[in-house]
Amino acid sequence: MSVLYRLSKVTSPKAKGYGKWYPRAVITQTVDTEQLAAIMQRNCTLKKADIVAVISELIETMADQLQDSKRVKLNGFGSFKIGIRGEGADSAADFSTSKNIKGLHVLFQPEVKTDGSGLRQKTFITGCSVQEAPKNDVDTTKPTTGGNSQSGNGGSTQPSNGGNGGGSHEPIGD
Repeated sequence: MSVLYRLSKVTSPKAKGYGKWYPRAVITQTVDTEQLAAIMQRNCTLKKADIVAVISELIETMADQLQDSKRVKLNGFGSFKIGIRGEGADSAADFSTSKNIKGLHVLFQPEVKTDGSGLRQKTFITGCSVQEAPKNDVDTTKPTTGGNSQSGNGGSTQPSNGGNGGGSHEPIGD
């Protein structure tokens, strides 16, 4: 298994990295609670319905705890907390929740493990590799002349359609 990527050229002259190509992660599908439960059922003694019930209760309990100004830490997974988006007030006396608080959001911090050498690695990407997604229409060959040839996706602001048909797996952050 690898994380797939496509090459995408920055075409906005105002953007940092204008004219450069960057990898963008490709999401091939979304796995929902039911699908996770079905996979988990194959790997343990619990039934899918029990797993769905536990996940549903976890979501409800986490929401309650987060809304009670608590951080929720799932060992081996990471921590969640509520963040506030707002605008500053000229003074503390001028601050009002209705005027200065613009919204709430959930912040997630993946769990980090430290290996014997002191290297910190996020749990979810330990041992992860990357691979270019198939059907990439970007020409990744180096020019043979010194000229400035433009190849790739015609200057589109959209990422290319995939990879080079099975590029090498490149380990990341091992």
